[in-house]
Amino acid sequence: MKYSRLGLTGVRVSRICVGTATFGVVPSSQDADGVVGAALELGINFFDTADVYGSTPTFDRPGAPPAAERESAEEILGRALADRRDEVVLATKSGERRFDPDAGLSRRYIIRQVEQSLRRLRTDRIDLYYAHFPDPATPLEQTLAVYDDLIRQGKLRYVALSNHPAWQVTEALWIADDRRMVSAPVAAQVMYSLLDRSAEQELAAACEHFDLSVIPYAPLHGGLLADLSVLTRDIAGGKRYGGPGFTEAEIAIARELDRLAREWGLGMQQVSLAWLLSRPAVASVIVGAETTEELRANASAADIELTPEQLDTVSALTANLAH
Repeated sequence: MKYSRLGLTGVRVSRICVGTATFGVVPSSQDADGVVGAALELGINFFDTADVYGSTPTFDRPGAPPAAERESAEEILGRALADRRDEVVLATKSGERRFDPDAGLSRRYIIRQVEQSLRRLRTDRIDLYYAHFPDPATPLEQTLAVYDDLIRQGKLRYVALSNHPAWQVTEALWIADDRRMVSAPVAAQVMYSLLDRSAEQELAAACEHFDLSVIPYAPLHGGLLADLSVLTRDIAGGKRYGGPGFTEAEIAIARELDRLAREWGLGMQQVSLAWLLSRPAVASVIVGAETTEELRANASAADIELTPEQLDTVSALTANLAH
């Protein structure tokens, strides 16, 4: 496993990060132990979760227990890490408003959610804490101020922003510098893949300029950029989160990527992730592996170095999506 520096923190994180959005559904709470164990064996030290992962209706699917009967992903992950907590960089987040009218980035809500996450994760500190989504009802300065307080208390180590546009990331850095806060945001988490390159319009350039790490989620576009067998699944892509499936245009691009990968003697997921890891400021990619086999296949991408010619060929498949 290869590692990258997280922003300017000096902390080294594995190039592959385990995402836990569907923990408790697929993998089940029992099978998640195996996924986490396999990740640690592979040298993965970076795990990503959130206060709403696993046990909210977003992740419901046939055959899984209803949301009200499922453990949260934080609880499952905290139990799976057990006495190996000190070996990992643990990231979680709060602020999604879909299921809680009180949610957001206010001082009251953040403090309550941090305390709950600490209990569920069975830890006394969170290494990286994200503002999950922008909160137009709360000034960004207030959000950063409570993060600063929690860092001073030792409950958080570093903070970051998720799903925030480049201008808000820049504003957050300015506020942190102007108010002489302990830690400015060190990373930006964003949906980013060969089939969704909107992050390249402004965010990636801003992060590269200010030495923030870009942490992509959905790097395999719901599995379509990993293996074409996903097309035979009843639930794949955005359907895993209550969204739509794949478009014909996306499928056509994936088929061409699969052809290239086979020509180069690589797996499609290796090409997809290696391409993304080559992009400016990208430190680690979050993979939502549902099985240990998927995790091992994804983790192998960290060791793949595509040639400049191969990178250009892959980029050309979706060059129009970068503008």
